[in-house]
Amino acid sequence: MIRVLIADDEPLITAGIRTVLESAGDIEVVAGAANGREAVAAARRHRVDVALLDISMPVLDGLAAAAQLGGPRVVMLTAFGDEENVRRALQQGVSGFVLKSCDPDELIRAVRAAHAGQAYLSPAVTRHVLGMVSFGGGDRAREADRRLSVLTPREREVLTHVAEGLSNAEVGRRVHMSEATVKTYVSRVLAKLGCANRVQAALLLRDAAQD
Repeated sequence: MIRVLIADDEPLITAGIRTVLESAGDIEVVAGAANGREAVAAARRHRVDVALLDISMPVLDGLAAAAQLGGPRVVMLTAFGDEENVRRALQQGVSGFVLKSCDPDELIRAVRAAHAGQAYLSPAVTRHVLGMVSFGGGDRAREADRRLSVLTPREREVLTHVAEGLSNAEVGRRVHMSEATVKTYVSRVLAKLGCANRVQAALLLRDAAQD
């Protein structure tokens, strides 16, 4: 059983997430919190496996709380309008993101992936982040080109579709690969580029395009 903490300052959202997760059968919500400070204390008391943290909370926000949690895997809950906080999270290498409005199955997948030690980034978050970032040219674009030069043409093709905010399954249909093969390609691309998640890699591709 995956032991989960939900931290959000909106009780209705917390209740909805709890209902979704506990319908999965292999997930148990063992604690809740209304701010980051409460989340840190609750995670320590309840031996939490995965913490779902609202990225924007009072007293202590999700990013600050995540830095103090230690053991539990963290998935950030975000909403449209959280641009600055998402930007901060990406700079810190946080790789677990889902929108509060996401499909219930996606929320369950994100928790399971985090528990398995895998990064999960909602395709909707990817599209949102790519749409909100302003890009510069010049040295930044040239540096992006240099880093991307290590990719094979096939890896570059996969990354191009990732940068459109597509899921692994959707990329697979575009390039005629299985979802598992796409996942392997994405992992290889991230390792080659030294990126913590799909959005960082996609932003690198977008930077290169500005030259």
